[in-house]
Amino acid sequence: MINIEHLSKTYGAKQALNDINLSFEKGKVYGIVGENGAGKTTLFKCVAGLEKHEGTIASDYDNLKNHLGFLQTDPYFFSKMTGGEYLQLFCNARNLTESNFEAKNIFDLPLNQYAATYSTGMKKKLALTAILLQQNDFFILDEPYNGVDIQSNIIITEIIHKLHQLNKTIVISSHIFSTLNDTCDEIYLLKEGILVKKVHKTDFGKLEQEMKDFTIGNRIEKLGLK
Repeated sequence: MINIEHLSKTYGAKQALNDINLSFEKGKVYGIVGENGAGKTTLFKCVAGLEKHEGTIASDYDNLKNHLGFLQTDPYFFSKMTGGEYLQLFCNARNLTESNFEAKNIFDLPLNQYAATYSTGMKKKLALTAILLQQNDFFILDEPYNGVDIQSNIIITEIIHKLHQLNKTIVISSHIFSTLNDTCDEIYLLKEGILVKKVHKTDFGKLEQEMKDFTIGNRIEKLGLK
């Protein structure tokens, strides 16, 4: 269980998060949705311990970050580190012994190549593989489908289903609503740093329609397409 109470974050005069209260239960998959700039990534960084913040984040773990796998939207890679060395680094961080990375290279990545030279999608798949090999209990996946090919999207969805079966806790952000519908138990809607709605699976369709109506409005008509 991860409990977040009165979480707020500011960058100068900008209020990125405003009094967020929510909890993530073990064995559930949660979606976080909202427009660009709504505060999704900031929320994730606060939970991961990468950003200072007001409020509290408590969990059943002595040190949450030692059980957390955070897939960032744009993972960072050292310039002279191969894909295999990147995986080794992540295993070392958990004191795990793993040598046969090729056997677990489910995305068929060129592990002898410098990771910094990978395409956007390849980087995303390498970073995901790394946190999976760490055997984490809690996963935050920030836009895991962005920049990734269709075949890999299918694999990622099945990975999430498998983690769900293993009683892991997963939090996902995605602009592709169908992927959230396929994987999540609950969805939270963030708007301008405020948590405005919690939706259970039975009402995902209503939330999707509300978001479409709000986002599109009469914008298409304004174009005057002919």
